[in-house]
Amino acid sequence: MGDDADLVPDGKDWTWVLERRCPDCGLDAAQVPPRDVAGRLRANAAAWPAVLARRDGRDRPDASTWSPLEYGCHVRDVFRLFDVRLRLMLEHDDPLFPNWDQDATAVQERYGEQDPAVVAHDLMVSAGVLCDRFEGLTDAQWQRPGRRSDGARFTVESFALYLLHDPVHHLHGVTAGP
Repeated sequence: MGDDADLVPDGKDWTWVLERRCPDCGLDAAQVPPRDVAGRLRANAAAWPAVLARRDGRDRPDASTWSPLEYGCHVRDVFRLFDVRLRLMLEHDDPLFPNWDQDATAVQERYGEQDPAVVAHDLMVSAGVLCDRFEGLTDAQWQRPGRRSDGARFTVESFALYLLHDPVHHLHGVTAGP
């Protein structure tokens, strides 16, 4: 395991994934029907327990990259956060999402020290809750707005597609060979 001080915080604006194919993981979110997001998230979540059970699950591939366990914790927390944000969009008119520092969360929650089996379970549960909420949306709800403090604006539809990239990208990162 590496030292958290070696990790470089991700300050990128990933909203570009709504407009073009990701060259790393290959996802082209613009080609995904929004109503397919829940099924794809469920399939993605189902792949994580095997990743988290690997012997090398706690090992960072290099000093500046999270381990599969740390990425699993992140994906679990993304599912939780996006469920909160989705509820905000459904219950309020154009809500401003609270900020989230994913890197600070990883350190504070000691991602690298968590129990992989518990993380796998919690990731599956969190994905299920979020997917159930997406599957229950009415046609009109897909157009409800929300925004981040950096000015990025979403509808539930674009929000779902933006979300999809995160777990797909990270699963690819921990399963693709060097």
